[in-house]
This record gives sequence, structure tokens and C-alpha cells, in this order.
Amino acid sequence: MQKRHQNYNQYFEEQVISTKKYIIPYIEGLKPLTASTFVMEVGCGEGGNLLPFCELGCQCTGIDIDTPKIEVGRQRLSQYNVQFFCQDIYTLQPADNLQFDIIFLKDVIEHIHNQDKFIGFIRQFLKPDGIIFFAFPPFRMPFGGHQQILENKFLSKLPYFHLLPKSLYAAVLKASKLIPAGVEHMLDIKKTGISIHRFQKIAKKNHFFIKKDTHWFINPNYETKFSLKPRQLPLLLRFPFLKDFYTTCYWCIIQPQNTAKV
Repeated sequence: MQKRHQNYNQYFEEQVISTKKYIIPYIEGLKPLTASTFVMEVGCGEGGNLLPFCELGCQCTGIDIDTPKIEVGRQRLSQYNVQFFCQDIYTLQPADNLQFDIIFLKDVIEHIHNQDKFIGFIRQFLKPDGIIFFAFPPFRMPFGGHQQILENKFLSKLPYFHLLPKSLYAAVLKASKLIPAGVEHMLDIKKTGISIHRFQKIAKKNHFFIKKDTHWFINPNYETKFSLKPRQLPLLLRFPFLKDFYTTCYWCIIQPQNTAKV
């Protein structure tokens, strides 16, 4: 486990810097961010990704099931008019009159069960010309199993071992003396991991159009984490299936098909 995973102030600041420098300009290329822009982050945690949107005057909403993180978020962003919901996204109701210009999920979709259902469900909270931004590590990338969070120093730096068959993967985790709850958590990540192709297939099935996407060879997050300059994956390396092994992060903006070409 890297020290940054236990330093919540550092993690919050990394989110702020990365979102402000890279995600904001990426989204602004398709959707202006003003005081009349309504933004929701699903899986907002402590609100580090929301802060740059708040600073631009956007009307922001965050939702997360982690109560302690939501409470910290309310404190950190108390000077802004941010609405926080501490609940499961599926418990939100259209009757709540929640309609957004932008919904975004950063490093979240790979943890959600039944992604097909989710992407179809979230559409009802979009304004007619709204967009959804996704950023996630493809499951087959070197650390797509999130093994970097493990306390075992060797396994936390071992790429691709999460691709082992489930029984063998579980045996390795148990041999590392990871507690049963920890083993189940890592197996759950393995279960919900998502590939680029499957994400695109789900989006299309739910009648979304891909407005913009980017395959990152070096994730923009790595600049604040490891001082590495972000780099996109060269077109010549974007082979179907294989690109998932070396795309460290996939960014995608989708929009309902009935408005995508307007």
C-alpha cells in the first residue's frame, strides 16, 4: 500500500489538481461550465473532484454511500452551495427533481455491480442535452485489480496478478495473510472490473453515443502521484482487446443518442 492511500489530505489535493488541470478542460470542450451548469458526481467521496467545479460557480451535487467521507466533504466544501447525498445511487428518485447538465464518475464504474443496469438508470437524471463523463482503469491493465492498495509490499507492486483464475487469485491473497474481509473486497473488484469494449457495448445498448474518448497510456493522475507526464496511447497500439493491457485509464463522454448529434 502506498502512503498516499492513508494520507487523505494528500489524496484530496491530488484529486483537486488532476480534475482542475485535465478533466475540467476535457469537459469544457463539449459543455461550458458556468453558474447555471448543474453537475453531479457519483461516488464523490470527500469531494476533491467536485471542488474545481464549485470554484467555477457550478451547481454541484455529490452522492456516495460512505458516510464518513460525505461528512468530511460537507466540511471541506462548506463555503460552497453543494448538495450531498449519503445513499445508494439507486435510491434516488426522478421525483426528487434532480436534472443535471453533467454527470461524472471518476474511478467508480469499475466498482459498480450490474453496470448495464446502472448506465440505463442514470440516464433519467440527465437534462435533454446532458452528458456523462467516465474515467476508469480497464480491468486488464497492470493494476486493474487495485492491488496497489494491498499492505503486502510485494503484491502491491506486482502487475497483472489479478488476472489469475479466481480460485488461484484468492489463494494468493490468503497466503499473503490478508484478512477474509480484505480477500472478499479484492474478489469483488475482480468481479466488477470492466473492459473498454464492454463499457462501449453497454453504452450503445442503452442508446448512448460516444461524443469523445481518450485512451491514456500514462494516466493524467500519474502526474500528481508519480511526476509522470500524461501520454495518450498511440493509434497504432489500439488493437481490440490488447489495448486494455496497456491503457492505464480510459476517458469517455457519452450522450443520449437523440441529442448526441445536435
